[in-house]
Amino acid sequence: MAKPSPPSAPHRAPPNVPAPPAASSDPHQHFGKPEGGWRARLYAVIFESDTRAGRLFDLVLIAVIVLSVAAVVLSSLAPVARKHGHLLLAAEWVFTVVFTIEYIGRLLCVKRPDRYARSFFGVIDLLAVLPSYISLFIPQAHVLLDIRILRLLRMFRIFKLTLYIDEYGMLGRALLASRRKILVFLSVVMLIVFVLGTVMYVVEGPEHGYTSIPTAVYWAISTVTTVGFGDLVPKTDLGRTVASLMMLLGWGILAVPTGIISSEMAYQRGGGDRPRRACPSCGSGGHEVTARYCKDCGAALTEQA
Repeated sequence: MAKPSPPSAPHRAPPNVPAPPAASSDPHQHFGKPEGGWRARLYAVIFESDTRAGRLFDLVLIAVIVLSVAAVVLSSLAPVARKHGHLLLAAEWVFTVVFTIEYIGRLLCVKRPDRYARSFFGVIDLLAVLPSYISLFIPQAHVLLDIRILRLLRMFRIFKLTLYIDEYGMLGRALLASRRKILVFLSVVMLIVFVLGTVMYVVEGPEHGYTSIPTAVYWAISTVTTVGFGDLVPKTDLGRTVASLMMLLGWGILAVPTGIISSEMAYQRGGGDRPRRACPSCGSGGHEVTARYCKDCGAALTEQA
């Protein structure tokens, strides 16, 4: 008779293991949020928009940015600058002081001001005020005042468009992955433009404005890209025929790079669920199972690749 099996040890519940902290949704968390005091309150107003004070701060900042950019644009108009130059200058210094106070406030209310100063928007904030101070001590540097138009970029932070950084990264990866295809395509386009530009130089000649091959190539580029400035116009029937061919060709030229990048972005979006193959010749990966040739070197892909 078989011996009865000993009773199993009573089941013990696993010890309570604290769950890892949830990732913060604050895009500015790497700057360091103060835990209390006036710095925490200032941080909530400047960097956060889920409070009444934060929303009011963002609205005021948007208004100041728009007015400051409008002042920069108006100051570039000679009649307005002559008539209201002193008023625009005074308004510019008011905006500069406001942006300076805001920039200092951002540095004071974060734990890592060095990180904020080196960040993209930290540099933009500095460039929003630096040209005015430089022109105060170096009058010859007044041309730098046009950099103040970069203040418009600060509205991206307010509208929280930086939360779409993943989409920006996807676009960058798609451009990087399709760089060879785009380079080959642009090389073919430049070859076509150069050949047809030379043909137009021979057909039209200097008497119709095509004084040199570079001038004819310039016309070919403006025609293929459907810009058509109108400064050079073919006068002969053969020249008009070549121009018509280039105009029709321009439609396809605009569509090809769009298709290349869109296809690569779709591949990037669904790449995690697709089987990948590697090229046995160059080792490049990421090929679909239906691919027959390497997208980088052009070598044939074997079934085992």
